[in-house]
Amino acid sequence: MLTLLVLTAAVLLGAAPQSESIVVYTGWERHALMGSDVRLSCSFFSWRWTSEDVTFSWSYRPDGAKDSISIFHYTGGVPYVDNKGPFRDRLEFVGNPARRDGSILIRNVDFNDNGTFTCDAKNPPDIVGRPSSVRLLVFEKIPIQAGVITGAIIGVVLGLLILVVAIYYLMRFLVARRVFDLSVSKHGKKGKGKEAQQRQAGPSK
Repeated sequence: MLTLLVLTAAVLLGAAPQSESIVVYTGWERHALMGSDVRLSCSFFSWRWTSEDVTFSWSYRPDGAKDSISIFHYTGGVPYVDNKGPFRDRLEFVGNPARRDGSILIRNVDFNDNGTFTCDAKNPPDIVGRPSSVRLLVFEKIPIQAGVITGAIIGVVLGLLILVVAIYYLMRFLVARRVFDLSVSKHGKKGKGKEAQQRQAGPSK
């Protein structure tokens, strides 16, 4: 009887949906020009299929502030924008929950928007996981340092590609030259061997 109860409990536990961890992704830092529109991306990884009950929540903490405020929530297939916060007329949901995308768009950003935006996602029964945060920095002009870093990264990548291509063609050239030298050497030895045989087999007077 005890064995039957244990087996029944095991089957029920196996059939019940288990909560697994969910991993939320956002960018680390986002730069934007004064008056431009900026997209803040949020996605998640989950072992489960995307649930119809998937939810996304965004909160915002201005630079220098201690507390965060809720600015957006998506649940039951409907997006809800906070109608009293600083983004009430400027925030738009541009994500695709079916593709695990909970991105938002903030229009006409200004210096007061500088701060940390945090996205949290739930894909029931996967609800255990940490939110992810991205910091928004608004500039009147894109800082030179950011441009220099971006240019340096692009330059390094292009340099590595050029180096790889150059090494590839150099190796092809060296291999082809080696094969050619071996071929010439082989034919040269055969030619000398034939001449020597002809001399030895020539008529003696």
